[in-house]
Amino acid sequence: MNLEGKVAYITGGSKGIGLGVAKSLLENGMKVAISGRDKEALDNAISILNNANVLGVLSDVTLLNDEVDAVTKIKNHWGSLDVVLANAGVGHFAPIDEMEIEDWNQMINTNLNGVFNTLKASVDELKKSKGYYMTLASLAGTNFFASGAGYNATKFGVVGFTQAAMLDLRKYGIKVTTIMPGSVATHFNGNNPSDKDAWKIQPEDIGKLVVDLLTMHPRTLPSKIEVRPTRPDLK
Repeated sequence: MNLEGKVAYITGGSKGIGLGVAKSLLENGMKVAISGRDKEALDNAISILNNANVLGVLSDVTLLNDEVDAVTKIKNHWGSLDVVLANAGVGHFAPIDEMEIEDWNQMINTNLNGVFNTLKASVDELKKSKGYYMTLASLAGTNFFASGAGYNATKFGVVGFTQAAMLDLRKYGIKVTTIMPGSVATHFNGNNPSDKDAWKIQPEDIGKLVVDLLTMHPRTLPSKIEVRPTRPDLK
């Protein structure tokens, strides 16, 4: 895919991985819409990106109508949609016997239902553009761990959903990939990124990976990608 002038939509794009990917796509000549539920966070992200080719869209991925409205705004603004990254996600961690139902439901609704809603809202435009749909899963989508039952359930679900969607959509010329990072230096789960996170994957590393996927020869599809720090923190 020639990225110059192509249009991308990134959910959860106001910080972390979403913001890192937005920066990389803008640097490669793309037009980028980022969404989130918090207008102040979106405005701050747009200020950080400081690029005329970025659009902020308020949307809650747990609501299909919000995602339909977001895609409509993007289409009305730029006329097409070529790339979608379903990145929005949350994590709550506790032993299963202590997990609150509100935390379980929020993860299911955001991490899993949100991925479906984003694809459902954008798939017709991606059919027109023969575009690319990506999900942001996690190594937790194949590796279970104690106190991770809820998060594991959603990320295992995202991996399975994305791979099945890939089989459904490739006949339309749509490429589908799930990216499964390990530890990333973001604010996820209350972390405050600092020099102590230098060993972790950086958001811009995921951005570079997305660019590499988009520019790969169309005959080849890396449909599921695990990515992890080269060396884990050994402290």
